[in-house]
Amino acid sequence: VYGELAGPTTTHRSAALSNRVFVVHGHDSELKTDTERFLHEIGLEPVVLHRQIDGGATIIEKFEKHADVGYAFILLTPDEVACTVSQLDIPEQERDLEKRARPNVIFEFGYFVGRLGRSRVCCLHKGEVAIPSDLGGLVYKTVGGSIDEQAYSIIRELKAAGYDVRI
Repeated sequence: VYGELAGPTTTHRSAALSNRVFVVHGHDSELKTDTERFLHEIGLEPVVLHRQIDGGATIIEKFEKHADVGYAFILLTPDEVACTVSQLDIPEQERDLEKRARPNVIFEFGYFVGRLGRSRVCCLHKGEVAIPSDLGGLVYKTVGGSIDEQAYSIIRELKAAGYDVRI
């Protein structure tokens, strides 16, 4: 166990900190589950959209309903391969292919940076995945085998954001 969260505080946008943090993910179930486990161990409650009740809501309604958190973890994983349209006319083996995160992950990444501010978003990336150019300048943490490799660094980021997380 890494620690626990103490009482609420205020956030960048005046929302109260709670132990609920959002986890944005693509198709890497192993990293998502590992992140959820780690967050539970340090006393936080990960909010993973597909684990929430639908209640007849559209995806965006469901997302907005559960996005009222004080912190977000973005898991960038190489889930898709893409190239620019200009490369479609050249032979496939000569195309400059790029491994990318799912479009919904990039959308939610930008949403949380705008809603919470950069200091309340932690981006974890795994494998060869393109980093969105518009989100340059943020600190990205590389995850190889397990999120535990970044545990100390993540806890430091949470503390800097006002969370009282103990090791």
